[in-house]
Amino acid sequence: MGWYHRYHIVMVIAGLFASFLFIGLVLADWLYFVRLTPDAIRYGCRVASSQDQWVVDTLGTVHACFGTERLLRLPHGVARFYPDHAVIAIRPRYRWGALGFRTAWPLKGLIHLSLGEQALTALCVKRIPWSSALITLLWFATVLIGTLAFVVIYAQDGGFSSLQGTLLGIGLVAGAALVLIMGLVTVILSYRLENGRLTKVYEELRETLERWPSVDRHSDSSLR
Repeated sequence: MGWYHRYHIVMVIAGLFASFLFIGLVLADWLYFVRLTPDAIRYGCRVASSQDQWVVDTLGTVHACFGTERLLRLPHGVARFYPDHAVIAIRPRYRWGALGFRTAWPLKGLIHLSLGEQALTALCVKRIPWSSALITLLWFATVLIGTLAFVVIYAQDGGFSSLQGTLLGIGLVAGAALVLIMGLVTVILSYRLENGRLTKVYEELRETLERWPSVDRHSDSSLR
């Protein structure tokens, strides 16, 4: 066996190892992202936030609704309450093998509660996994920088000096632009889909809390 074949085998093994390592890191990132433990609820790349008013006049009502486990299982998701920080972590249900299209940009939310005069103010911060954000940014940057580098090199080599070369260059640039547009549309549609799932969980949580019997405001001081 010659040196070239040995070099080829080593490179294949290194490529397989790097691929498995990359997949392992992405899976670990996702598995940590979906956890609702105190150390993981703020993990992820912040992509959006929304503010709302709940017809719930005390934090004691929230405490009573969640019970001693601080966990509330909703029809389409899970919510966990942390009274020490007055926050609620929510996410849709993730079931292995379940029917339904899953995207590469799952969302979870962290709801910050603050007590108003007649209602609770809820600020929901939405996050996606860091791996999803970094891979998406890297993909767009690669396509964009690659396209710009091609245009510069193509122009320096005299590609635009003839009509045929100009048409070819324009066609290749248009193809790259189409790829960028399709990628952008994919990200937007995926975000809308995942945001709809998270919003459904948010609405179920709010409706559950607003139906719960009110608790005296004096009990809030014991929850802080």
